[in-house]
Amino acid sequence: MKKIFFNTNKIIIGLLLVAGLFASCKKLIEIPANPTSQVTQQEEFADSASTMSAVAGVYVYNGGNGFGYSDGDMTVCSALSADEVTTSISSDAQQFYTYTLTSLNSYITGNLWSYPYQSMFQVNSVLSGVANNSALSAAFQKQITGEMEVVRALYYFNLVNIFGGVPLVTTTNYAATAHLPRATTTAIYAQIKADLTDAEKKLTATYPSPGRFRPNLYTAMALLAKVDLYLGNWQSAYTEANSVINSGLYNVANVPLNGVFLNGSNEAIWQLPANGLFGVNSDAAHFLPLYSGATPNYPVTPFLLNAFEAGDQRLQNWIGSTSVGNQTFSYSNKYKNLDATVTTEDQMILRLAEVYLIRAEAAAHINNLPQAIADINTIRTRAGLPNTTADVTSPTAVLNAVMHERQTELFCEWGNRWFDLKRTGTAAAVLGSEKTGYSTNAALYPLPQTQIQLDNLLIQNPGY
Repeated sequence: MKKIFFNTNKIIIGLLLVAGLFASCKKLIEIPANPTSQVTQQEEFADSASTMSAVAGVYVYNGGNGFGYSDGDMTVCSALSADEVTTSISSDAQQFYTYTLTSLNSYITGNLWSYPYQSMFQVNSVLSGVANNSALSAAFQKQITGEMEVVRALYYFNLVNIFGGVPLVTTTNYAATAHLPRATTTAIYAQIKADLTDAEKKLTATYPSPGRFRPNLYTAMALLAKVDLYLGNWQSAYTEANSVINSGLYNVANVPLNGVFLNGSNEAIWQLPANGLFGVNSDAAHFLPLYSGATPNYPVTPFLLNAFEAGDQRLQNWIGSTSVGNQTFSYSNKYKNLDATVTTEDQMILRLAEVYLIRAEAAAHINNLPQAIADINTIRTRAGLPNTTADVTSPTAVLNAVMHERQTELFCEWGNRWFDLKRTGTAAAVLGSEKTGYSTNAALYPLPQTQIQLDNLLIQNPGY
């Protein structure tokens, strides 16, 4: 797997980290003056200032470099696989919508597989560099370790939900990682939970820098709540989500729909400064028409449009429309800024509305139906809707109401709809009736053929 698990005795900071830090993360971390472009690992972690330069590289928002999902393609591909958007821009993109993926698909080989692993190398490098480093204070080591564990957990959470079992890499030692088999999904989730549980012990409620760009305690809790929800650990998911909601640091009711994704949003639990080199935000660049009169690259499907109830302000504020000739196209309009000179929008990773819906779903499963209803109504009220009419005595009715709210609240965000359909076992029924070509094998994407050729221990997913 040489293209993924590389090793060198020099850690490349390079032009991306140097230029990207100034362009994309200036408000995240103040980096030392005149940083070098190449340093040894020992030099890179010689003190807290040089270590922070390496840490900043993890959060750089620029395509597939730095932060592994800042190109936005994971959101696009999963939205195509679900029932949220369609496309005609390329055959590789269309394969996700029509369930005709191949292991040579360019999104699979690069954006969804290689980029996260490349970014994870930097995460593992930081973890290795700060561990037992006498040049760094114990408090500093704890903070950075906790942050990197949260980032790594996010990468593996996405990878395991996209591909199933994947190689589990927690080191930068190429000799140990050049040829690895796929770890089981159980092993991947165990690593995710171990990272997040340890991060909870190391992180504080206070964000370590201005904004909410680097994880704090509640970031780890929110992601762990999501993980436990996916694993069916209902009480744990409820407890973690409840702690985040009751922390008092975040708010939904006082955040208007068009303020959710702005820099400084009080709903944000984790967001990155999204002023990349080719546009402010990759989600905006993907979903918005690129100029007046242009057809959106990924128009919203009728399936998503029809999910909104009459009077839902999310339809008015988060779905845009444009006319091209005599045809009207709708598109995701959560991020509204294509101008790289305007930096008011940040890339949202975790937000409080999702945590409310996590608590609602978990509450329904542990038979706390009134709490589930209350949480659903919190989200509906912000959307300008009346309280849910779901039968408070019926767990099934309440769970259906939760899933409906997740569909209309979290669309085109981080694969939530695609993952929800799969984890609830409803993908075949929903997608099979809406689209053609769906089969159970389509629930997992193929591993890149290039990686299988490089690593003979990798086994392809069924059906590819």
